[in-house]
Amino acid sequence: MPVDEDSMQSVLNRLRRAQGQLAGVIAMIEAGRDCKDVVTQLAAVSRALDRAGFKIVASGMRQCMAAADDTQPPMSEAELEKLFLALA
Repeated sequence: MPVDEDSMQSVLNRLRRAQGQLAGVIAMIEAGRDCKDVVTQLAAVSRALDRAGFKIVASGMRQCMAAADDTQPPMSEAELEKLFLALA
C-alpha cells in the first residue's frame, strides 16, 4: 500500500533530514570528533528515521480504516502490527 499523498512529502523531508544527519555522523567519525558528539548526532539520525517510519505506519492505519477500494484490500491488523513492531 503506497504512502498517501498527504504524508509522502513529510516522510521524504524526514528521510532527507536523516540522510544529511547521517552524512554528518560519518564526517564526525572520520574527523575524530568526541564520542559524545557522535552519539548525540547519531541519536538525531535515529529519531528522524523513527519519525518517518511512524508517519508511514500512521498513513497505513488511516488507509486501513478508510473504505477499501475494489483494487486494494485494507491492511489487516496483523499487517499493521508487523509494520509498527518493525520500528521497535
